[in-house]
Amino acid sequence: MDICLKPTAVFAFIKSCPWLALAVLMMYLANRFLPALILLSLLSAAFSLYRYLYIRRCSYLVTGQYIRLSQGIFFKRIATVELFRIKDYIIEEPFLLQLFRLMDLQLKTTDPENPVVWLRGIPQSDIVETLRERILETRRRNQIIELN
Repeated sequence: MDICLKPTAVFAFIKSCPWLALAVLMMYLANRFLPALILLSLLSAAFSLYRYLYIRRCSYLVTGQYIRLSQGIFFKRIATVELFRIKDYIIEEPFLLQLFRLMDLQLKTTDPENPVVWLRGIPQSDIVETLRERILETRRRNQIIELN
């Protein structure tokens, strides 16, 4: 059974907030002192919107054989990492993500193209246990023995 994960809207908003705050500050300064700063305010707001949409368009598909990472708005990038290549898992839950019951999952792999795979802003769950079971099953099925 495939698992599809996406960064949540709250996570995307948190990550785009600095640019949104900069847009508000530039708008205030443009209103108060220098009207030419309106252009910078609009650019910052546009970048904030782009960042939000970029994060929301990311998706992580976990199958029985691989993890497919898809990201991009105008130019799509799809990376695939075989499950048997995953070595370690690190769950990161900064305070702000804990408030919204979110987590970042870092997967360290032996894949030369993708040595570290990030699943950012996903809801807290037991995905690590599911991944671990699938990785062990894939290694067993492909007769891969890990040597340290």
